[in-house]
Amino acid sequence: MIAIIGFIVVTGAVLGGFVLSGGHVGALIQPYELLTIGGAALGGLIVMSTKKILVDLVKGCLACLKGSPFGKPAYRDLFKLMYTLLRLARRDGLLALEAHVGKPHDSKIFHEYPRISKNHHVTDFICGAFAPVLDGTVRPEQLPEMLEAEIKVIEGEHHAPLHALQKTADALPGFGIVAAVLGIVITMESISGPVEEIGHHVGTALVGTFLGILMSYGFFGPLASRMELLGQEELVFFRAIASIVSGFAGDASPKVAIERACRGIGSAVRPSRDELDKMFKEVEGA
Repeated sequence: MIAIIGFIVVTGAVLGGFVLSGGHVGALIQPYELLTIGGAALGGLIVMSTKKILVDLVKGCLACLKGSPFGKPAYRDLFKLMYTLLRLARRDGLLALEAHVGKPHDSKIFHEYPRISKNHHVTDFICGAFAPVLDGTVRPEQLPEMLEAEIKVIEGEHHAPLHALQKTADALPGFGIVAAVLGIVITMESISGPVEEIGHHVGTALVGTFLGILMSYGFFGPLASRMELLGQEELVFFRAIASIVSGFAGDASPKVAIERACRGIGSAVRPSRDELDKMFKEVEGA
């Protein structure tokens, strides 16, 4: 939602300044210039990307428009879910977790927290983090390194579509110049025509440069930055999960493991001491 508001502000500021200066919006509507710039940018994006990168890019852009799913409510659900799972493991043993971690979509515990259960990336990471603990295949001191390696892979997959989008944003001013040059070529073909016709062709060519720069710095560039920010928020969320599981594997109590994870997240989403105690009581009273 914030991204949509930002795009509206950019568009309103540009068009508002143009109209107040005596310009006519119709002069900026040049579909052929937009076709040249957009087609060239799309073609370049396809060339530099794999199918997965393109799919992830579309998903990332949609996520930017929707907003971050890793806000304070998501952390609240995460901590309550993890506290429930850790208490169950402490009370009934690690084998009690297998029914929930092995089939999270059938787990009543996971279903109580839809912000987590409906995000299959987060759910898979939680279950994957618990799996070596339940199997006993790694020592507690090995688990943090293993989970961090997985997070690094996720980070790399986030960076690939971001890099492609940023490269496209950087290329848009150049494509705008290409469209402008083509417009000048058309102008030169009509150089012997009426002054009004020559002026129209020159104006059309300049719109190409305008659109390329505006799309780069007003839309695609900020969208890439927004995507990077959302990717960082997701990585912090995953690292909080890794911290909780690693702490528990290292024989920390459920409360201590979660409190340790809280120290690694930003102040905007970090629950206060009272909020954390309230969450613990809600789980214990359920």
